[in-house]
Amino acid sequence: MFFKIQSTDPHSQARTGIVSTAHGIIQTPIFMPVGTNGAVKGVYMDQLEDPIQAQIILGNTYHLYLRPGLDVISNAGGLHKFNTWNGPILTDSGGFQVYSLSNSRKINEQGVTFKSFIDGSMHTFTPENVVDTQRTIGADIIMAFDECTPYPCDKEYASKSMDMTHRWLVRCKNQFENTDSKYGHEQFLFPIVQGSTYRDLRQQSAEFIASQNLVGNAIGGLSVGEPAEEMYEMTSLVCSILPKEKPRYLMGVGTPANILECIALGIDMFDCVMPTRNARNGWLFTSEGVVNLRNERWKFDNTPIDQNLVGYINNRYSKAYIKHLLRADEMLGMMVASVHNLQFYLWLVKEARQKIEEGIFTSWKNEMVVKLTRKL
Repeated sequence: MFFKIQSTDPHSQARTGIVSTAHGIIQTPIFMPVGTNGAVKGVYMDQLEDPIQAQIILGNTYHLYLRPGLDVISNAGGLHKFNTWNGPILTDSGGFQVYSLSNSRKINEQGVTFKSFIDGSMHTFTPENVVDTQRTIGADIIMAFDECTPYPCDKEYASKSMDMTHRWLVRCKNQFENTDSKYGHEQFLFPIVQGSTYRDLRQQSAEFIASQNLVGNAIGGLSVGEPAEEMYEMTSLVCSILPKEKPRYLMGVGTPANILECIALGIDMFDCVMPTRNARNGWLFTSEGVVNLRNERWKFDNTPIDQNLVGYINNRYSKAYIKHLLRADEMLGMMVASVHNLQFYLWLVKEARQKIEEGIFTSWKNEMVVKLTRKL
């Protein structure tokens, strides 16, 4: 069985489960560190294992296709062997990059033609070759090709884009079913719900995605600038339609508070660049709130980053020291901050799993959201 629900929260839609892949078991709810280029910025692979305790990481099809290229990855025997990560990997399809490269791409029914950000060369992604590309990368979970619409988005455009995403999904599914993994391990295809922030479009899309009967489902096109309440409304609606017996992945979300609120709505899987990106800018997430190390108040603070977390990062380095490193542009500062933030995110979802199993998730979540949104 690909996914098995183990426990549910009596006061929300939160649940715990396990996702089984050839490269290991994933306990849900789970957060996936983002390794855009096959590496999580500033973090060693052994640090992802401990102290971070990541169970799955994410790679980006668009970036890996352009650099190092499929020939290099194939020659190494797939991304697992290339980057030495032995756990599960998920690759996104490049749909978000299509959204973000609005000035250097053209979209039509066939696919997307875009200009490389590296050398300006022209390339085309289609539903078929995106599946083939992810087959070559060798991820355990691969995503269907979609168009991520911006926010705000005209309803007519959102509707046409959603319909095209659905047609692309059919082509992705056909290509997936007619090809095999290149490295001898099973791969799984997830479709993506779109529809911007329009309830009727989201409902149509969720119903279509559910009808395709794939092993898991994703929700895209959120966390692109819309208010958090709209994101929660769309997530709740979609989760009420997608089958409960399959994992639900909310793409690109988000802050620690966002994650807890969306776990309560029934989401199982998350990814976001926020932990590492914010770390490089001096923002640390802790169980008591957000620490901005750019503030002078931390200059003489020799206390650990977060006394509720264990591990050498929290026990060894003080806020004052990391502030000094960041101010001096020492790479170690960005590395230590990145490891801490990722460890915190993985600690948070582990705590959420425990509270769901104990039946007290909702009350704990409500208390934690207040803490997590404080600026210390």
